[in-house]
Amino acid sequence: MKQIKKAAVIGAGVMGSGIAAQLANAGIEVELLDQKDVAQKTLDKMAKGPASPLMHKKNAKLIRAGNAETDLERVKDCDIIIEAIIEDPAVKSGLFKKIDALRKEGSIVASNTSTLPLVTLTEGQSEQFKKDFVITHFFNPPRQMPLVEIVTSAANAKETIDAVTDLVDHKMGKHVIVAKDSPGFITTRIGAFWLQVAVNEAYNHKLSVEEADAVAGRPMGVPKTGVFGLRDLVGLDLLPHVGKSLQSRLPNDDRYNSIAREFPVLEQMLKDGYTGRKAGSKGGFYRMATVDGKKVKEAIDLNTGEFHAANENVRLECLKNAREGGLKALIDTDDKGGKYAWAVLKQTLLYSLEIAPEVASNITAVDEAMKLGYNWKQGPFEIIDSIGVDYFIKRLEKDGEKVPELLKNAAGRSFYRAYQGKLQQLDFNGEYEYVKRPEGVLLLSDIKRASEPVASSRLANVLNRTGISARMGEKFGADLWDIGDGVLCLEFTSKGRTVDPFTLDVLNKAIDIIGDGKGKYKALVIHHDGDDFSLGANIGLAVKYASAGQYWAVENYVQKGQDIYKRLKDAPFPTVAAPTGRAFGGSCEILLHCSHVQAHSEINMGLIEATAGVLPAWGGSTTLLTRAQEKIPGNPSAALSEVFNVLSQAKISTSAQDAKDLLYLQPSDGITMNRERLLADAKAKALELVAQGYTPPKPVSLDLTGPAGYEALTKQIDAAYAKGGILTPYDVVVLDRIAHTLSGGDDAGPGKPVSDTDLRKLEIKNVMKLLHDQRTLDRIESKLKYAKILREPPEPGKTAQQLRDEAEDKRAGKIKRLFNKFRWKKKPAAKPEQQPANNNQPVAQPAEKDAKKKGPKHG
Repeated sequence: MKQIKKAAVIGAGVMGSGIAAQLANAGIEVELLDQKDVAQKTLDKMAKGPASPLMHKKNAKLIRAGNAETDLERVKDCDIIIEAIIEDPAVKSGLFKKIDALRKEGSIVASNTSTLPLVTLTEGQSEQFKKDFVITHFFNPPRQMPLVEIVTSAANAKETIDAVTDLVDHKMGKHVIVAKDSPGFITTRIGAFWLQVAVNEAYNHKLSVEEADAVAGRPMGVPKTGVFGLRDLVGLDLLPHVGKSLQSRLPNDDRYNSIAREFPVLEQMLKDGYTGRKAGSKGGFYRMATVDGKKVKEAIDLNTGEFHAANENVRLECLKNAREGGLKALIDTDDKGGKYAWAVLKQTLLYSLEIAPEVASNITAVDEAMKLGYNWKQGPFEIIDSIGVDYFIKRLEKDGEKVPELLKNAAGRSFYRAYQGKLQQLDFNGEYEYVKRPEGVLLLSDIKRASEPVASSRLANVLNRTGISARMGEKFGADLWDIGDGVLCLEFTSKGRTVDPFTLDVLNKAIDIIGDGKGKYKALVIHHDGDDFSLGANIGLAVKYASAGQYWAVENYVQKGQDIYKRLKDAPFPTVAAPTGRAFGGSCEILLHCSHVQAHSEINMGLIEATAGVLPAWGGSTTLLTRAQEKIPGNPSAALSEVFNVLSQAKISTSAQDAKDLLYLQPSDGITMNRERLLADAKAKALELVAQGYTPPKPVSLDLTGPAGYEALTKQIDAAYAKGGILTPYDVVVLDRIAHTLSGGDDAGPGKPVSDTDLRKLEIKNVMKLLHDQRTLDRIESKLKYAKILREPPEPGKTAQQLRDEAEDKRAGKIKRLFNKFRWKKKPAAKPEQQPANNNQPVAQPAEKDAKKKGPKHG
């Protein structure tokens, strides 16, 4: 296979610069070329801001900017040259001829076009150019969007196709769909149709912009931007060009040509500078305006072109029905919203059925393209299955619509089915065939379809099945799956994939089942399908316990988590975590205790407990401090400072590369660019560790700074508080407990090593102090109810030390009150005449009965 080590990207616009950045993220050297100094200015901006296309600022060093007119000869030593310029065939053709004259033999040329067919782009080019040319259609933004459509031709050598696929799939981390060479490929063809028909029907059914987006958004399995919001996001000036390109290349009888139309209001918007959500634009269908000194979201009236305050709370009967009964209930509702939803859905599904054989090799390619390219919850054929094939056919016939042959083939059946534990799809001839995964892709959903869990929490299953957990606003538990070759996989199934007591039970059970790793099972992988790994510990339970005064239950939960995580770390077999998305708090801590982490490149890890008024107490503080001391040997103060900065600021990694800088990942931990390959990579690593004769890490003792380090950190806290506007009064208290934990407590110091066990005990001691403070419970409630970090009001005139002292006094008083509430009270001796007749029989005192009912439980 050809090895691609250096690339050129011509065009430093949004797409070109994004593709260049993702190539650099993959470790590939890039020449980024554009007119004059455009590429250099773009490169200078790349590493700035939270939405940088670079996974790490160091990756910018792999990109060299240049002028496409004077530096085009740089393509000579590039293995692939990607064009990302204006969608004009003539302009592209001229550039291709220049590239062809300069490029080395065997180099690949690719276009990022979204609408132009390959046959059009290669017209007039040399035969060798045609052999080396492909289309690689990336989506915006290239770093985050997981899809790339690749279009090849019969002239391409297998080696060329394999090299491009390997680059895009393995190195750049994208799901590759091979589309047929037709205008707009899969996504643009169906997506442009859907966007057009949704606007048409909004006019036909007299819906406002806000009403149309409320219906054609989440209720239809589409992102909440809806249709008009998405048009703003894509760019109102871009879509007319896409539409005209499709119209000029599609046959006259194509359904798209029958619905394509322009709207006076949109034409006027473009003239007035309303081009959508982009720099220099006045806005789009929505805009932000200032009214009486306040920012107000406004929406345009589709008929008059005038803006008004946007209706943020659309009320339609169909929306209420959809919340209760889903998509089918939405399109069955006989109000204007329901009729609108059916009109849009019907036409979009009909078009997908008609063109599927023309644009793709199977229905799965169509569904995956729309899910990954447009963020639809389901693809067109999955939608038909969800509402029912026969139901859809009957409604089409009722409306007098012609039923497509592909839909007739599915009558009485479905487009997908599970057969002998494997997923099958209906092919274009009406026969079922197995859905094939690319080599090296292992999905937990496929495992689950073909098997039953090895273990799960019975109690959690009962609570979930009976609806008790739902009434509590919860979903509990975890499942353990056999993924083959002696490897088990732990999947969190709780709400938000939080780590609750039942999850901990199944983890504990997994450790028991694998035992010494010499039997049937050899290793454990922790992974689940879905966007996020886990949102952390179930802090809602802690609030419920604490609010009821059951602090013993809170401490039991904290201690249980810490003990089982420690057991995971000390297990005699390899444990490999395979996280993606968000991994916060208690779930980040489980990653810190695994033998190895095989992280998806887009992992957002963070010990963010401080924002909830607590500290990492499941061994996270201890493990991070251990890693810091390994990184900075012989300098406990520097290690302490580094970890304190991470925990006090609740830092969250922006990528797996960034997570290594923050010590959340170790240098030896792996990074998988393609999320779909994550589980297979993790399993392979687990088996590799088994083959190497894995042994668990040895216990460590840490040289901690003790009171001197604690005092140094309190001075930092005091200084930050004194500046004002940085820390709230309760931040001071929370950070004080973090500082106390990391410094090792009162007995630590030079020549007094602190064991891992003792430091973990200090974690629990200090987190329980914080959990006894009502302000911590308020912070947790704010996160759970409003998804916001609570910022307490200032307390003028109080120093940081006074705030610490007051918190300690409050805790002492609260603990004393709790003790007095629950302690056993000795009843005064009864008068002689009140004594029982039989003095030899003991009688339980009322106070004892009361204590037995109300007293704290220990265990």
